[in-house]
Amino acid sequence: MTQRLLGKTAFISGGARGLGASHARRFVQEGARVVIGDLLDSEGEALAAELGAENARYVHLDVTEESSWVAARAAAEAAFGPVSILVNNAGIQKLGPITDTSLEDFDAVIQVNVHGTFLGTKVIGPSLIQAGGGSIINVSSIAGLIGLPNTAGYVAAKWAVRGFTKASALELAPHGIRVNSIHPGRIVTELTAGLNSPIRPNQLIKEPGRPADISNLVAFLASEESRFSTGVEFIVDGGRYVGESDPVS
Repeated sequence: MTQRLLGKTAFISGGARGLGASHARRFVQEGARVVIGDLLDSEGEALAAELGAENARYVHLDVTEESSWVAARAAAEAAFGPVSILVNNAGIQKLGPITDTSLEDFDAVIQVNVHGTFLGTKVIGPSLIQAGGGSIINVSSIAGLIGLPNTAGYVAAKWAVRGFTKASALELAPHGIRVNSIHPGRIVTELTAGLNSPIRPNQLIKEPGRPADISNLVAFLASEESRFSTGVEFIVDGGRYVGESDPVS
């Protein structure tokens, strides 16, 4: 690895498993110290132990509660100093048609995906300012660029994350903070293993997406190699939504 993040401190919400855990491992490989925030205490603590006390800490985090974020920031700074990389990764999805979706389920998706991203930026953002700048990476989805059936709350939430990213980029640029959103397609993780085929019929790259495919991008956006990019959507979907591959008749 290139050690592109040597000496930097990163905070990852929803970092105990799946894509978040992949990002944590990659950041440590790149020289960063990582704070993993999640509700999954046993998995988060195991990951931090795997990465080593000199490289990682786990903090219990409910992304929907501002007080939880405040406590997490204090723990992160006590362990490793000001945060310069924030990955707002925590998210949930609830499937079902709009007419069968309860307001409670819809609101739960908004709370975690949208409020969590807002609170992470609000509370951890000042730490990035204290660090002299840095990078915020908000995890949206292909669902933040198009419409998808039977997941209206998730689509609404991920579009909101996309818009919030642009507003944040405008506000935080004077502080030397870049803010970008990433938009993965179907990626094979513990959470998607039970879904239908990870290779969609209209996907141009006929291989399943892997967590490393997303972590490669996240590491780039966290590093100074992406210094001239902010307020941008980065798509990693195997070419699924490029357009129609059949000739126009």
